[in-house]
Amino acid sequence: MQISRKTPPEKDIDRLVQRAVNGDVAAFGELYDIHVDQIYRHIYYRVGNTADAEDLTQQVFIKAWHAIKRYRRKSVPLAAWLMTISRNLVIDFYRARKEKISLDDDYKEASKEPGPELLAEIEMERRELIETITRLPEEYRQVIIMRFIEDFSYEEIAAALNKSEGAIRVMLHRALKKMRDLMEERNGKS
Repeated sequence: MQISRKTPPEKDIDRLVQRAVNGDVAAFGELYDIHVDQIYRHIYYRVGNTADAEDLTQQVFIKAWHAIKRYRRKSVPLAAWLMTISRNLVIDFYRARKEKISLDDDYKEASKEPGPELLAEIEMERRELIETITRLPEEYRQVIIMRFIEDFSYEEIAAALNKSEGAIRVMLHRALKKMRDLMEERNGKS
């Protein structure tokens, strides 16, 4: 999946949503193109492997297509609505599998330039970071992932989690402090 950071203005998204509500498959396809990378990253950092993340991402958009007529723009932005669907699917996924994220999963990315030493160092740092994130309480883990991995604004996070922007800022501050404490604790033990 390619990462696309440019999101069109809300009014354009609103028009696409309205067309999709009226059954326009092409408009829904555009909404898919706009949001698929963000949803995929959100899911990937929760399930930890590409195959499950891709399957769940597709399920999000299938559910969204079937429910688009019930979507109400005024109550929540589309990205937040899609995130709610994805969060629920991830919960269902873990309930069905009854297992936790494994830190032994392969998180390597293909790269032709760095040498093996650098790749090993990057991989070790990534695993440490993922381990630290997975040790956070769920609410903290969500805001860290949404803000720094999925590049959500404070407003989008607040809408998705049904909290005020101020509460999100406080939660993010506490989450970062907790991460710092966990990393210092880990490095102190090494």
